[in-house]
Amino acid sequence: MLSLDVLQVFARIAETGSFSAAARDLGLSKSAASKKLAALEDRLGARLVNRTTRRLSLTEAGIDFLERAQRILAELEEAEQAAGRLTDEPRGTLRVNAPMSFGIQHVAPALADFMTRYPDLAVTLDLDDRRVSLIEEGYDVAVRIADLPDSSLVARKLAPARRVVCASPAYWADHGKPAHPRELVRHNCLIYAYLPAQNDWPFRGPGGPLAVRVAGNLKANNGDVLREAALAGLGVCLAPTFLVGDDLRAGRLHTALDAFVDDSLAIYAVYPHRRHLSAKVRAFVDFLAGRFGPRPYWDVPGSDG
Repeated sequence: MLSLDVLQVFARIAETGSFSAAARDLGLSKSAASKKLAALEDRLGARLVNRTTRRLSLTEAGIDFLERAQRILAELEEAEQAAGRLTDEPRGTLRVNAPMSFGIQHVAPALADFMTRYPDLAVTLDLDDRRVSLIEEGYDVAVRIADLPDSSLVARKLAPARRVVCASPAYWADHGKPAHPRELVRHNCLIYAYLPAQNDWPFRGPGGPLAVRVAGNLKANNGDVLREAALAGLGVCLAPTFLVGDDLRAGRLHTALDAFVDDSLAIYAVYPHRRHLSAKVRAFVDFLAGRFGPRPYWDVPGSDG
């Protein structure tokens, strides 16, 4: 396959009519430019330039090839300029992946403000609670709720993801509130299927991390399902406050074991590459970080988002 620098050398020689001028324009020696042209002619099996002591002229094959080379180089320049604009201004299509519940409650409402701010940008939002592969599935950025201290992806923390052990007032009245995480073994615990260890709920105690094996009659791969079950009095839920914050403020759910709940999770924006980060990804991540922040609105008493 022909290299672009060879095409550039040939086109410049043809345009200037001089090896010396073409070499000077391209920052090459005259001999280097001559060698590149000779290699191109050998590759094509055709003479492109007639060389005389007084002037250079294109052969018929050279005239035809110059037209094609100039078209290729012009399209390359246009592509480079377009790519430069994409890195300067948020435009094009941004593909985003986010967890279902968080995406519906918090990412989706934010999109109207974001897209109003950047009218040249189109967004494709996919909501999915499974862990997607950004590169293989073609996403520019994903929102993840996780503990990512050693993640191989580039990750920027957007907000804390505080969790609570909660149930309806009626459930606590019937079954009693636990005073220690180990007492959860006597409760019907509602299980989130995408936890790494589904039935092991993480806590912290005076002696360090503590995992309690829980059980219950409902397991689901979506947090809203578990929230509805908790509101109906079915059992105890370990839920993020971005999901149940309104219910806690309204008194529909009450918490227990607040001093023991592990707080290592956070909400991150993750993306594959930091070098040459596109303007659209940078703008989106900056926007979400500003909207959520270290004290997100769902944790502010009396806030409705």
